[in-house]
Amino acid sequence: MNVPRTRLTGLAVAAAAVVAAALILYPASGQADPPHATDWTSVPANTDTRGIAVPNALSPELYEVAVAQGSQPLENPDGVVGYYGYNANGTLVPDPTKVQAPGNNVEASKTEPDKNTYLRLEGLHGADPNYNYGTHFLYAGHETGVQGNVTRINLDADSAHRITLIADKLSDGTSLPTIDGSTWDPWAQKLLFTTESPGNASVIQSGADINTVAEDISPQLGRAGYEGIQNDSDGNLWLVEDVGGTTVPTASRNPNSFVFRFVPYNKSDLKQGGKLQALQVVSLRTHTPITFQAVDAAHPTGGVFTGDQADLSTYGHSFATNWVTVHDTAVDTSGLPFQANALAKSAGATPFKRPENGVFRPGTKFGEFFFTVTGDTNATATANTGFGGWGSLYKLSQSDPSADHGTLSVFYQGDGPRASFDNLTFIDRDHLGVVEDAGDGLHAQRNALDSAYLFDVTVDYSLGVQPIRFIAEGRDSSATEDNMLSALGNGFNNEGDNEITGIHMSDGDPGTGGILGAKNPKPFRDGWRLFWNQQHGDNYCWEVLPK
Repeated sequence: MNVPRTRLTGLAVAAAAVVAAALILYPASGQADPPHATDWTSVPANTDTRGIAVPNALSPELYEVAVAQGSQPLENPDGVVGYYGYNANGTLVPDPTKVQAPGNNVEASKTEPDKNTYLRLEGLHGADPNYNYGTHFLYAGHETGVQGNVTRINLDADSAHRITLIADKLSDGTSLPTIDGSTWDPWAQKLLFTTESPGNASVIQSGADINTVAEDISPQLGRAGYEGIQNDSDGNLWLVEDVGGTTVPTASRNPNSFVFRFVPYNKSDLKQGGKLQALQVVSLRTHTPITFQAVDAAHPTGGVFTGDQADLSTYGHSFATNWVTVHDTAVDTSGLPFQANALAKSAGATPFKRPENGVFRPGTKFGEFFFTVTGDTNATATANTGFGGWGSLYKLSQSDPSADHGTLSVFYQGDGPRASFDNLTFIDRDHLGVVEDAGDGLHAQRNALDSAYLFDVTVDYSLGVQPIRFIAEGRDSSATEDNMLSALGNGFNNEGDNEITGIHMSDGDPGTGGILGAKNPKPFRDGWRLFWNQQHGDNYCWEVLPK
């Protein structure tokens, strides 16, 4: 378009005024700096009012756009998975003419996209051989529904080509189990998914393109309640397990889950096996490992109310840690899957109260690993005060990612208003985004829905300061309706709360230098993008952007 000269002059004047204003605010002398990308303002939590839908609230410096929603049809439905967030077994809104019964759903089963993995890849295909699918993609495994599946949001594509089904079958033709965690392994050039299914495939690897073959690699990595999965710079895989332990009076779960590290024999081919190790923490009291304690007649509360558990839930302690080998494919040559949780207990590893996910702090050469522990998600749990019931954030420090020893400390203690931590991602080198998964029970107890928090990892939170709440999740109309249907107790097939999951900051670099933790993130600059999933309900996938 040709712009008249008078208009061009006006634009130049306006531009000069903007530059002059910028120089006043941020002079070249460095006397003042522009606002930092993480200078966000805290917002209040959304309250839980049954039957009332509530929109999400973000820090005023941020806004969000939907890159996909549950009712968006796949470009290649297979008769089981029909939409981004729904199976093809019912209507997408409740049918008032039906009563929930086996084979007679009031509403289609929701597949609930979970952990996101963002990648920039060239030359990928979809269902349309004549369409250019672009280079920016967001992958997710799906946590519930008839079966598991892997979808790819084609971020550069139009609506008709927006969502591609990548896989819902294993290489042997069986259905994928439901999926929780995901990551990209740049050495193997595979997507890795965890299934939180100790009795089924727990780690799956898949290609990034359509019609890929998804393989169960549990014979190498074991079966467990794996959720978080992350590479380090040495090619090791760190796996965070979420298995709820026995509940003891009152409403408190026995620590029953472990943090694992898989050391492969060939980091380019995980199927060649390796050593699976589990984290062991040394007691400050006895100077011996803190190990699993079963709930039995002699120990009616297991390891819930021990002095060691109190220490593990308190600021100011520094624990020595070891990695203990629980399985070695060079020793067990059977090629069969094994139960990693049971082996971790036998090896004397240290259990936690439902750890969920973990990430490496950028700029530390993979020497600092932060992981979340969800805890009991119940305001009546007697372990809330002093024994980790509200959940925690931990920091594990090592000289390098393959070191056998390190130190563990509590970075943040949950306190009720901020509790039940799940997914996390580094927004930049010093700021960690952490989200809650409180569940409808705790939502009602504390009259607050889930939130996402921004933690400054250079701050001492034992001094009473609190993180910034940058997302106060609401409850969308579909989740509100599902919540009310679930309350009828008639076996309704969908969950009634929205959950924040899949929080993910990445520049999409698929190379070994692009592993999360290798670069210092530049939020909203140089290709760095922030995504999260509003799970359940309408199953939106959001991208967060700066205003």
